[in-house]
Amino acid sequence: MPDISLTMVVLLCLAALAAGWIDAVVGGGGLLLLPVLLLGLPNSSSAAQYALGTNKAVAIVGTSGAAVTYARRTPVDVGVAVRIGLGALAGSTAGAFVAALMSTEVLKPVVMVVLLAVGTFVILRPAFGTAPATGPVSARRVLAAIGLAGVGIGFYDGLVGPGTGTFLVLALTAVLHLDLVTASATAKIVNCCTNAGALATFAWKGTVYWQLAALMAVFNLVGGTVGAHTALKKGSGFVRVVLLVVVFALVANLAYQQWVA
Repeated sequence: MPDISLTMVVLLCLAALAAGWIDAVVGGGGLLLLPVLLLGLPNSSSAAQYALGTNKAVAIVGTSGAAVTYARRTPVDVGVAVRIGLGALAGSTAGAFVAALMSTEVLKPVVMVVLLAVGTFVILRPAFGTAPATGPVSARRVLAAIGLAGVGIGFYDGLVGPGTGTFLVLALTAVLHLDLVTASATAKIVNCCTNAGALATFAWKGTVYWQLAALMAVFNLVGGTVGAHTALKKGSGFVRVVLLVVVFALVANLAYQQWVA
């Protein structure tokens, strides 16, 4: 356990609870949890690595809980989701290698433009992701999803990171013609695959505060389970609103990192 105050431990647990809810509904919980970890962990040259590693250890628990909740209540094609997840695992590994060779700062303005375009599209297309899919998904669409939502967004996750879950929901909705609730459910399974790969890397490096992560994971699991139930109960219209809030929050966060911090 890191040397931090009880007050900070409580704050981290509450952040894990809220992040679990956000992640379960539409992705983007790391937008909240990672900055709080960076703020709360002891200041050192390896603080960022410990924050990233501990974040993954926490997130995989909440994501898994949300995935199980969704799978019990909504028709998720687990086989397709796992194939996309394996593609994302390969993509994120490649992205991490590229990230070690270049500065990702130059990509942040591009990501902001893409996010703004996505947010505008969702606003102008109110029906996007609200209609349930009809009939089985074709093999061509599955391959496209593995390429775009799997390898492509996985590569982005390893290279840059923020908003991966949100991009997954959007890509799965567009490519597989899923409603937003089913897309979010599928994204959780994909996230489990990528989180497992990333966590294995951080664990191998020894940059995870396991005791703190275990405590925060309990709160993240509760948040993830409640978030999945909320999305299932309120439907795609509610998920669409949360999606827009997260997209524009991501833009604001990236803009702050690029031009203010």
